[in-house]
Amino acid sequence: MLISAVTTALAVAAVIGVIGYRVFAGVGSGAATMTDGTVMLPKGAHVVSTTIGDGRIVVTLDIAGNSEVRIFDLKTLQQTGRLRFGTEQ
Repeated sequence: MLISAVTTALAVAAVIGVIGYRVFAGVGSGAATMTDGTVMLPKGAHVVSTTIGDGRIVVTLDIAGNSEVRIFDLKTLQQTGRLRFGTEQ
């Protein structure tokens, strides 16, 4: 019985330790961080849609009738990618 009680106490302590680590290690990350900034778009561009996820902001633009997707880093607001769509000829 003593071995069973010690094993159970160790398991409970391990679970509480993991929960405590997750709570205190998560401070300052995610939605708690606030960033202000301005992203310049080409003249005549219209924002069709935006999506936020996985540390990125994805913006779909309509530029003179052509669709383009731009990807920005959520923390720095720096552009990390661009995807242009065209028609086959």
